[in-house]
Formats: sequence, structure tokens, C-alpha cells
Amino acid sequence: MRDPASDGSHPELIYDWNARGSAPRPARAIEINDETFRDGVQATAVFNPTLEEKLELLSLMQHIGVSAVSLGMPASGSWALEEVVALARHIREESLRLEPNCAARTRRSDVIPIVEAVQRSGQRIVVHTFIGSSPIRQWTEGWDLDFILRSSIEAIDFAVREGLEVAFITEDTTRSSPETLEVLFRAAIEHGASRLVLCDTVGHATPEGTNALVRWTRELTGRLGRRVKVEWHGHNDRGLALINALAAIQAGADRVHGCGLGIGERAGNTPVELLLLNLKLLGWMDQDLARLVEYAAKISQACRVPVPRNYPLVGEDVFRTATGVHSAAIVKALKRGDGWLADRIYSSVPAGEFGRSQQLEIGPMSGMSGVRYWLMARGLQEDEQLCNEILQRAKSSASTLTEEDVWSIIHARGGQDRSCA
Repeated sequence: MRDPASDGSHPELIYDWNARGSAPRPARAIEINDETFRDGVQATAVFNPTLEEKLELLSLMQHIGVSAVSLGMPASGSWALEEVVALARHIREESLRLEPNCAARTRRSDVIPIVEAVQRSGQRIVVHTFIGSSPIRQWTEGWDLDFILRSSIEAIDFAVREGLEVAFITEDTTRSSPETLEVLFRAAIEHGASRLVLCDTVGHATPEGTNALVRWTRELTGRLGRRVKVEWHGHNDRGLALINALAAIQAGADRVHGCGLGIGERAGNTPVELLLLNLKLLGWMDQDLARLVEYAAKISQACRVPVPRNYPLVGEDVFRTATGVHSAAIVKALKRGDGWLADRIYSSVPAGEFGRSQQLEIGPMSGMSGVRYWLMARGLQEDEQLCNEILQRAKSSASTLTEEDVWSIIHARGGQDRSCA
């Protein structure tokens, strides 16, 4: 094998078919808007974090490269307004590199509390004003295009007169016609909106549909000769939220939205931590993500959302193996002192780059090398008879042995005290 590169890597050992089929790294910076405090907590089983927990999460968001954050919808009630003011003031006082925004229906009465939050906190807040645009929504609500247009213009005009930046959001964009969208987008831009947010509100879009919509919107803003940013907000009803977010970026979206652990209404939103993970592995961002797992863990604890054991990157089991062939290969890499190799021989996600490590366990599919490594990793002397007893117990078990299971075997033979490990 060739000598490793100066950073200890062996890039020649992995042939990457992904590089043959994917788009090059976008020339623009990729922005992430974290919607956990707004769309995320709308999930019926999710707890709304305390203010203290949200302040801690703001700091973690900055550390992992989130560029914008929704502070909520202050028109929801006095409690919501007070919280938005506190969060916005914290962003200003701590000089956090986060652009705050707040949601508002296309109603003057919804924008007024955002104006108040800006005045009281001294922090600029972007108005995210939204209204449904699809035929099915119009039919259900009894709206027509003239009503939607008039309502949107009134809200945008009021926010602009108050000196606020406006992002115009069409709910259910992915089921809206281009004729309707062009009328609404043209008017929004002419009246001062600087961002257009495309919403896959019910998780309808496929990657191909996402690509088509973002490109169409880009072409429209190009024809209008306006420098308007395009954002993507996706839901996961068909399990496509993550791939759709990546497709939106490839198609030209400036910013994509998501929530921690993908929480949100129904099947949830694009998961922020998995979006960042993939942007990092694609080479589309250089952000240090060593605290990404901490961010996800804090979301889990604050929102009381359990993380499935097999959840990518942050699940308890994702870097654990008890399979003989897998363990043997990892052990060989570790015995060479090659952490880069050990992290990649049976994983496409290098645990060490995200603050985690490979864990070798003992179970029904384990081999002797895994048992020996388990003992060695804990500073215990290898004993052939002990190794055989542990392996026999594992082979007769219906599941992976716990730490306590293995120690009980060691102690039953009068083995070394656990404190020496």
C-alpha cells in the first residue's frame, strides 16, 4: 500500500462513483436556516424547549455553521413575542453570526409584533410572510388569485415601510402552477421582497420536481433582472426531504431550511444535522462539525425526542459493530495505528471527524479477533480460555452482549478487576 498523505489519509483507496455523477461544489456559500423553534416545535409530540435551552441551541447553531434561525411566530401570543424579543436580544448582545427571522401570515396584524420585537431587542429580524398558493389550497380556503395577491402586497408593503427585510413564502409551492407563481413572485419582488421561499409544504416533491421548480424560479428572477435570493423549505412526507434539499442546492437555491433531527409536523422537515453531514462529505462546505452530534443530542433532550439507535451519525448503534468480518477488518486497521483506515473500512461516515469513534462489540456473529480486541482495548490480558468462554457465550446469545455481560464472565473466572480497564 502507498504511504499515507501528509494528513494520514489514503484517498487512493476509495473510488468515488459519487464524484462522477454529482454537480461540482457551488460557487456561492450555502446558507442554512434552522426552523427548529418554529416549524419543528409544531410537531404534536414535540416539547417546546425552554428559553434557556433555546439560548444554548443558538450557540450550537453558530458552531455548526447555521447562518439563519427562525425565532418563531410572535403573533401567536404575548408569550411568543416575549420569547422572540429575548432570543433576538441575545443574538445581538452575544454578536452571534445568525440572521434571525420570524414567521407571519400575509396580514398586517402578524407583522406588527415583529416590528415591535425589532424595536425592543435592537436586532434586525427578517419577516417571513406566507400564504398558500396551490389550487387545492385556494379551493379549500375559498380564495382567488386576486385575494392572495392583494393580501401579499399589503403585508410586504407594510414590512418594507417599517424598514424590515422581507422573504415572501408561498405555501405548497410544489403544487402551484407557474402562471400563479409568476404573478405572485413578480408582485412580491416589485414591492420589495428580497427573498423567495419555495415550500414543499406536504412533502410532495421529488428531486426532479425540486430541480425544475428552483431552476424555473431562478430563470424568472433572471428575466426580471433582480438580485433576489431563492430558498427551499422541504418536508419529509415521502422520505425525500434530505435529497430534495441537496437537489435544491444543486439547482441554485441560496438557502435551505431544516430542523434538528428532522422534527416538524407529520413526517417532519429536512434534518439539519444530516444535511450538514452530507454537505461536508460532498466537499460543499468546510465548516468544522465536531459539535454536530452535541447539537443533535441537545435537540433530543430539549424537545424530548428520542433518537433511534440506527439514526445516521447520532444514533447509539451507527458506529458499533459485532460482526466478525467487520470487526476483524477494523482491528487490522487499528493495529496498524491507522485511524483514517479504521474509520472508513466499514463506514462511509468517518466517526472521528464528527467527534465519535468506532466501537467493537461481541455478539452472535463475532469472531475471536473481536473478543481479543475487546479485552485489549480495556487493558486486559488475553487469555485463550477466557476468550473462548466469551465467544461461546456470545454465539449462544440472541443479541449482542452488554458490557456487564462480558464483565460477568471475566469475574466468574476470578478475572481481573474492572478498575484496571
